[in-house]
Amino acid sequence: MEAGEPRLGVEGVTRVLGGRRVVDDVTFSVEAGRVLCLLGPSGCGKSTTLRMIAGVDRADAGVVAVDGEVVDSPDRFVEPEQRHIGLMFQDFALFPHLSVAGNVAFGLTGGRAERTARVRELLTRVGLADFADVPPHRLSGGEQQRVALARALAPRPRVMLMDEPFSGLDNRLRDEIRDATLDILKEEGAAVVLVTHEPEEAMRMADEIALMRNGRIVQKGAPYNIYNAPRDRDAAAFFSDVNVIRGVSRGALTQTPFGRFLTPGHPDGAEVEIVFRPQHLGIDFDRAGKGPNPTPIAGVPARAVVLRARFMGRESIVEFRADHDGSILRGVVPGVFLPKPGKVLWLTVRRDRCAVFPVGRGEAAEDR
Repeated sequence: MEAGEPRLGVEGVTRVLGGRRVVDDVTFSVEAGRVLCLLGPSGCGKSTTLRMIAGVDRADAGVVAVDGEVVDSPDRFVEPEQRHIGLMFQDFALFPHLSVAGNVAFGLTGGRAERTARVRELLTRVGLADFADVPPHRLSGGEQQRVALARALAPRPRVMLMDEPFSGLDNRLRDEIRDATLDILKEEGAAVVLVTHEPEEAMRMADEIALMRNGRIVQKGAPYNIYNAPRDRDAAAFFSDVNVIRGVSRGALTQTPFGRFLTPGHPDGAEVEIVFRPQHLGIDFDRAGKGPNPTPIAGVPARAVVLRARFMGRESIVEFRADHDGSILRGVVPGVFLPKPGKVLWLTVRRDRCAVFPVGRGEAAEDR
């Protein structure tokens, strides 16, 4: 591998099944020690992309390269076992007739002493050194997942592919195992491609997220950027609930019940959507029942009626019916806040946390 060259390169990869492009012109690269997450709903092409990288499926077009060596292209195909790629799936697929150590050693080559040392090293790193002779069925789900990780890492793969590997674990254990797995993967220096449909998991683990929809990557970037500058309304909504206000752009401004919003780049008469997350819907407690009080950041408070409120532990979720058009707006308030249904409150929106999109089209967001 030449200096600066990605450990994994995927360029224009396409897969056609039943006359439909289930993966369509997908391109990305991953450097050693970095994690890229393929994120998207079920059926968007994430796992099929992973299968082509692994060599389980062959691409109908495009190129897959590992350390600069082409392993899949129209005129070249390297068998899966020759690609130096590790695999982890939701089903740990441990061999029940082998011990923990036997599972980790499976597929290793070299002398016996070398294999034994590698197994001991990995079991120590995953915290299972005392379980080497234990059969897998006597382990917990989290312990089995760690055995699967050690087995996948044992041959020192250049690329690690992970398809929903933590979805079978309970939430509290999942966080612990994810963090430990991420630390080990980065230490090993493999390029990691993680497939998930959970935005929180992608944000927690990935250095870069590739958001997929209908077989294509619709947006790619660092978690912070892809969350705060979504490409379109669907991209914003995939990461959390969103509130939407509609209006008509005139003179690069759109009038709403919350005041005017800047909407440059949208022609006069164009219908636009102003999108913001529930945590950016505020409540003007000082003006409750006293009428609106405009501010530079929040604009003009708008009147709404409480529909319901739910306490979620660290925060409360409140649903409102907006007076101006009857739409439902959701807000997140830290701590305990449970106003009764029917209570009138004045709501504000943080303009600097809003994005504007043309109605019915997926175009680049403009942060306001």
